[in-house]
This record gives sequence, structure tokens and C-alpha cells, in this order.
Amino acid sequence: MARKRKTQEEQGEASGSAPAPKQRKASEAEKKSSQPQPQSQPQDDATLHHGFEPYAPSKVYRLVEPGPVLLVTTGSLADATHNVMTIGFHMVLQHEAPPLVGISLGRWDASYAALRKQRECVLAVPSVEMAPVVVDVGNCSADDGDGDEEGEKASKWRRFGLEAVPAAEVKAPLVGGPDVIANIECVVEDTKMVSKYSMWVLRPVKAWINPRKKPGEGGKMFHHRGDGTFVVDGDVLDLKDRMVKWQEFQD
Repeated sequence: MARKRKTQEEQGEASGSAPAPKQRKASEAEKKSSQPQPQSQPQDDATLHHGFEPYAPSKVYRLVEPGPVLLVTTGSLADATHNVMTIGFHMVLQHEAPPLVGISLGRWDASYAALRKQRECVLAVPSVEMAPVVVDVGNCSADDGDGDEEGEKASKWRRFGLEAVPAAEVKAPLVGGPDVIANIECVVEDTKMVSKYSMWVLRPVKAWINPRKKPGEGGKMFHHRGDGTFVVDGDVLDLKDRMVKWQEFQD
């Protein structure tokens, strides 16, 4: 190979053309930058605390936010004041007598005023097929929107192709469509923690489930990890036989 390269250079000189420029050797920094960077490695065992490494308290929501992403509807379908928003902060507070659910919804949300005024809403559980739309809904406000021919701001329902259908017990609409797993009609039960924590305690009064999208039977919820990434329902682990103290909550 060396002799062949020398011959080509000699031929270039004989023909009067300049030899091809030699490629500059990449620096060590360039070599490193072009190589895939390894993921952060765990700390050395000597620096761990009983096998654990420190984690920022300001990011613990990424560890304890496993609930499915929800759509919340407020306002009234009858008078066309209905709105829809996305939430990821919520929790089950009580199984029954009565069942209670807590959601975080603050003054910065356009739905806050409607929920405070009418004291009712709907929690809709979307399946993973709706993930892009649900994220887009969560990244805009009812105060945003493109003006229509009449100069009014476009509804998020129309903008994202969401179907609003009448509920049975509340004025806010259900979210319709084949990729909605369930709708839960709720009334406000307690507002003691709203002013300090933006936490509303809701009491479900009516619930609906899509028979073709039941969880584990075609419906897959998706869960926000708190950093713009999501995980999707996967394998189901059945340990009912070990839940000996909670059999009344099993089907």
C-alpha cells in the first residue's frame, strides 16, 4: 500500500498537478466529541449512602408522579363555556364513603376560575394514542388561540379535534372518542388546601369506561416522568393472592 501511494504522488508531480492535500489528523478533543458519550456512571461505592446516591429534592416529583396523564374539562357544554386542560399532578385520597381524588390546579390555569365558580369538572383518562394531542393541549391556554372569522379565539376543542359530549351529572363535558379510556364526573368536595397548595379535593359522582379500551385490555395509559418524557403501561403483574388485607377492593 505504501508503494502504491508513492507512485500516485510521483505521477502527480510528473503531470504537473499538485498532490492531493493530506487530511488533517483529528485532535484528541475532536475524537472524543465525535464518539458517543457514555451515560452517567453510578458513584463509587465508597461515596454512596447505604447503596444510594444523592438526588435533588427539587426533582423528587419525577420519582413519585406515576399516575396517568389526565384531561380535565370545566365550564358548561350547554352554554359553550367548556374548556379542557392537561394535568399530571393528582392522587387518590379515599377509596369509598365517599371516593375522593385530589388534583393540582392553580390560579395560573384558565380552568381555575370555572372550577371555583361551578365546583365541578370531568377527569378524562386518555390512551397512549392520544399522547401527542394531550401534550399539545397542556402546552397552550384557553387564552391563546387563532382568531376565527368572527374575531373570537378558537376553542382548544376545535383546534385539537377533541369531541365534547354531554355528561350525566355535571355541566362540564365528557371527552369523547375511541381512544379515551374513561371519564369521571366530579364535584368539588373540599377547597381547604386550594389557596395554599392549589389542591382540590374532588368527589366522583359518575364514571364511564370505554369497553374497547379498558386498562390492560386494549387501553394503555401514559405517565409523565416530570421531564418531558413518558412511560406507557406495560406488563400486568397479578399479585391479588398476596393482597390479603385488601380483598374488598379486588374484582
